[in-house]
Amino acid sequence: MDQLMMFDDPRSRGNLLPFTFTRPVAAIRIGILTIAEKWEQHLQATRVGYLTQEYLQAKFSPLQGPSLYVNGALCPNEELLEAVAALKENESLWHQETLLAAVLENPDQFQSDHLPGKRKIIFEKDIRLLNRTWQIFQWNGSEIKQDFDLLTRRRVSWGTDDPHTQLYREPDIFIEKGAKIRAAVLNATNGPIYIGKNAEIMEGSLVRGPFALCENATLSMGAKIRENTTIGPGCKVGGEVSNVVFLGYSNKSHDGYMGNSVVGEWCNFGANTVVSNLKNNHMPVKVWDYTKGGFSDTGLQFCGSMIADHVKLGIGTTLNTGTVIGVGSNLFGEGFPRKFVSSFAWGGASGFSTFKLMRFEETAQKAMAFKGKEFDEKERTILQRVFELTRPYRIWDKEF
Repeated sequence: MDQLMMFDDPRSRGNLLPFTFTRPVAAIRIGILTIAEKWEQHLQATRVGYLTQEYLQAKFSPLQGPSLYVNGALCPNEELLEAVAALKENESLWHQETLLAAVLENPDQFQSDHLPGKRKIIFEKDIRLLNRTWQIFQWNGSEIKQDFDLLTRRRVSWGTDDPHTQLYREPDIFIEKGAKIRAAVLNATNGPIYIGKNAEIMEGSLVRGPFALCENATLSMGAKIRENTTIGPGCKVGGEVSNVVFLGYSNKSHDGYMGNSVVGEWCNFGANTVVSNLKNNHMPVKVWDYTKGGFSDTGLQFCGSMIADHVKLGIGTTLNTGTVIGVGSNLFGEGFPRKFVSSFAWGGASGFSTFKLMRFEETAQKAMAFKGKEFDEKERTILQRVFELTRPYRIWDKEF
C-alpha cells in the first residue's frame, strides 16, 4: 500500500517521555533510521503520516484515505514485514494484546484497543516493541546492523581517497557520496560502519562499529567513538562516546565522556561535560518514570542520561548515572544536578528557576538558525504546549 500511517501506542508513548513530548514514537531514531523511516524504506511507501497527539499534528500530520497503519513503537524484521505486507482490507495484526498493524479507510476508523468488524490475525513470533527510553541505546547496535543491510543492499560504497585513513574490514564500511574522511581509523571488525551523505570525520578520530554517522554530521578532531553509537543528522560530536544515540542536530564537540545515553535534537554540551554511566557500587540504575511519577529500575548496570530536545549544558557539567533532563532545560555550575530535571529548568546543583518561555524561544531560534533550520510557528506552538504540559513538574514555579 502506498500510504503508511504510524500510530502512537499510548503505553509506549508515556514510557518514552521526555522524547515523545516533541515527536511521535515513530520519529525516534534507533539504529541509522527513525522507526518511521525503517517502515517507509522496507515497504517502499510513497507517503508517510502520523497518528499522534493533537498538538504535534501540525508538524507530524495524518493522511486521509486508505492506509496501512503500523504501531510506531514497532521495529521491523523480516517475518513481521511479511505478515504486515500481507494484510488486506478489514484485517488487523496483533501480538497478544498489542495492535501491530491494520488496513483502514481513514483515521476515523482507528481505535488502538478495538477495531470493530476487523478480522484479527495473531502474530506469535518475537517482536521488538520500543517501550522504554533506555532500549533506544540498548538495541541500537543490532538496529544499526539491520539498517545497514537495508540501506547498502546492491549498492557500492563511495569509499575514501585519503591515504592516511585506515579501514579495518572495509566491506562492512559504507561511505555515502560527499562524505569527507581525513587521517582516521575506522574499525568494522565487530560491526558495520555507515557514513552518511556530506558527513565529515576529522583528523585523528577513532571509530569502532557498529556505528552510524548520519547525513551532514561531523566527528570532531580526535574523537573516540566506541561501539553501538549513532550520531544523527546535523550533529557535531567529539570526545569519548560509547553506546549513545544522538537523535539529530545536537552538539557535543569537545572532550568529555558520555556513555549509554540518548540525546534529543538541538542540544548543546559545553566543554568537558561528563555523563556517568556506572554507579560506584555497580548496582542497577534507576531512572525517572513519567508514567508512575517516580523512579523505575532499568535492570541495567550501565545507563547514562536521557536528555530531551533543546537542552543546554554549561562548561564542565557533570551528570549522575540515570539522570533524566526534560525539554528546554539549561544546566550549569558545579556539582551534580538532581537525577530528574523537569522541562524548562534553569540552574543546577544549587537549585532551579524557570527558563522563561520568551527567552527560551530566542535561544531555540538561534540554535536552529545556526544549522540552517527555521524556528517556525509549528515548532513554537509545540514547545509552548510542552511548556504548559510540564508546568506541574516545576515545583519551584510560584506561577503554578
